[in-house]
Amino acid sequence: MSAPILITGVGKRIGYALAKHLLNAGQPVIGTYRTEHDSITELRLLGAELHYCDFYDDDQIATLISTINDNHSSLRAIIHNASDWLPDNNALAPATTLARMMQVHVNTPYQINLALADLLEANETEFSDIIHFTDYVAEKGSKKHIAYAASKAALTNMTLSFSALLAPKVKVNAIAPAMIMFNPDDDEDYRSKALKKSLMQSEPGTLEIIETVNYLLKSRYVTGRTLHVDGGRHLK
Repeated sequence: MSAPILITGVGKRIGYALAKHLLNAGQPVIGTYRTEHDSITELRLLGAELHYCDFYDDDQIATLISTINDNHSSLRAIIHNASDWLPDNNALAPATTLARMMQVHVNTPYQINLALADLLEANETEFSDIIHFTDYVAEKGSKKHIAYAASKAALTNMTLSFSALLAPKVKVNAIAPAMIMFNPDDDEDYRSKALKKSLMQSEPGTLEIIETVNYLLKSRYVTGRTLHVDGGRHLK
């Protein structure tokens, strides 16, 4: 059996769709989650190894790392999908908002990458992978999500550092999406405005991200790069 892929944040949306796709393709998956959705039950039934872990708690992160190291001899890939999207005008103090965004998008991937690098190196296939999910706003910025955008920019930079550190065995890349799928409660006015922000003016859905992940996993040469899956927003 092939070595498992660790995916953080598999409870909903992209993380859930990606985990389900890989499991259905026969790829073992280790997933983390923070909320017990119906999707978690479904992924368990499909054979996923799932771990509750609140990435705002360093003790829980340490326990997750220890558990994976104790129970697995290798990993095929680590995909950092877990995310939070705090606006700057929330009820928290600005310093707390920034700290929380940096914790989930930077501190946690940093700790996991360092602690599990040996498992990636031990994988018997030619290459292993780390994939960071960043965001379109990492380059553009955001007037309402400054802390969030800054943390994703830091993750983008960390992609460069880890790719240099772990080459040639481990390829490290990032995917920077923008408006991949709407939420069920998004109204028509919001949807119309959001679609007009990109050249493609469409909602691509999770398959677009799944295919991008598959490309990176299959590549024998691409590392230290960010793949922009944004419909051409930078040209609007």
